[in-house]
Amino acid sequence: QVQLVESGGGLVQPGDPLKVSCTASGRSSGDWDYAMGWFRQAPGKEREFVAAIRWNSGSTYYGDSVQSRFTIARDKAKNIVFLQMNSLKPEDTAVYYCAATAGQVANSAHYNANMYSYWGQGTLVTVSS
Repeated sequence: QVQLVESGGGLVQPGDPLKVSCTASGRSSGDWDYAMGWFRQAPGKEREFVAAIRWNSGSTYYGDSVQSRFTIARDKAKNIVFLQMNSLKPEDTAVYYCAATAGQVANSAHYNANMYSYWGQGTLVTVSS
């Protein structure tokens, strides 16, 4: 069973950077180019796609609201996926969830939360002055 554990959330001021991490365990060595993603959910809003990365190829995908400010990366040796968030805004305040697909999915599917089989418990990011 794949388990995902997020870390690194907290309170920051507008314009500050923050890096959150997700450590994965229980992955089968036979899984091929599955995707790891980040989603977020603000109070009273629907879950929103933030970013995703294909584990083997390294291809990345971003939501429109974070493009050019956020960067997703992975450490294959340590099974960790990172989300570097720069120029944070109050509207970035949300619980950030790490997620993983069971296997490879189509390029257009990385944005769809229903394609992800495994989820972490989330880490809260608050951007406020």
